[in-house]
Amino acid sequence: MVERAWMSWSSGKDSAAALAAARADPDLEVVGLLSTINAETDRIAMHAVRRTLLAAQAERLGLPLHTVDIPSPCPNEVYEERMADAIASAVGEGVEAIVFGDLFLADVRAYRERSLAGLPVRAHFPLWERPTHELASDMVAGGIRAVLTCIDLAKLPAAFAGRSFDAQLLADLPPEVDPCGERGEFHTFVWDGPGFSRPIAVATGELVEREGFAFCDVCEVTESPGW
Repeated sequence: MVERAWMSWSSGKDSAAALAAARADPDLEVVGLLSTINAETDRIAMHAVRRTLLAAQAERLGLPLHTVDIPSPCPNEVYEERMADAIASAVGEGVEAIVFGDLFLADVRAYRERSLAGLPVRAHFPLWERPTHELASDMVAGGIRAVLTCIDLAKLPAAFAGRSFDAQLLADLPPEVDPCGERGEFHTFVWDGPGFSRPIAVATGELVEREGFAFCDVCEVTESPGW
């Protein structure tokens, strides 16, 4: 039996690669995207990607977008309550699996699996434990086009914010930085990739630094830049 699935969608390259893998799986049918939005900024938390760009991705991918708005800061109990409501909605639509783009952080995977324990929904990790140097190169070769929107300044200089996720970037990363940024070194926004009906025309704008991170604003060329 083919399982209906939602993709846990961050707007970044790992989500795009996991979605492509899930769509290639004959046992899965991805029928929606699930994203968490910081209600105060109207952007995806950490990735700092505008809601409008998220909607543009969903339109290009031909998938319904389901969003969960959370406050900032968000107590864990509030986050879990709102995510539980979202999963209940998924179950109501016949969804049997949630696809995640996690790569190797065992504690994150365990948390996701605990969150779904006892529910008629399983967690699916199509990229799990793939060597990240190989995976990052495969993402670039496979047509994933992304821009770095958030940088952990303890790991990388602010100048990396706004750069394209490409072969040159991978060559420039310090050896201690995971090439997929799995430990939070950087986050991305995908403007084209497998399954996109057409690219999203984007421009990079203002760079801001706060709380130890550098964020680069990204907007569609039809939008006004700025936070």
